[in-house]
Amino acid sequence: MSGLLVRRAEPADHPAVARLTVAAYEADGQLKGENGYGVVLADVATRAETGEVLIAVDEATGEVLGSVTFVLPGSPYAELSGPGEAEFRMLAVDPAAQGRGAGAALVRACVARATELGCTAVVICVRSGMAAVAHRLYERLGFVRVPEKDWRPLPDVQLLGLRLDLTARD
Repeated sequence: MSGLLVRRAEPADHPAVARLTVAAYEADGQLKGENGYGVVLADVATRAETGEVLIAVDEATGEVLGSVTFVLPGSPYAELSGPGEAEFRMLAVDPAAQGRGAGAALVRACVARATELGCTAVVICVRSGMAAVAHRLYERLGFVRVPEKDWRPLPDVQLLGLRLDLTARD
């Protein structure tokens, strides 16, 4: 198994990021009956203008395996972060590359970025009923449920708030 490199996406990476993000959400059943969310997921350029799009790349082949969007409170893609909190959204791993550690590497990169910026916590929301593997990943990395951050972007979509306290870390 080759190594992974996490770096900021460049414009040349955007088509691969768009493709794998939509593919990952479709494979997970998260785009069924959605009102245009696939278009939002595919619009990597807009995300990159207002946040940091990070990618996990196979060091041997240069293939983009996964991506995530890191944002700060008050930015257009921030959904639940408050003062001092960073947030990440749209974490996606190419279905063909799952199980290689790209998701965990991207989450760790977001935590490192938040720490570097002096944030006190990282918050995320996950879809209720989402793949158990994602919930286990976040739990393993120290995220805990924060029910007061739960919300619904659509009547039939329940998002659960999770938070990682950075002040309690070594």
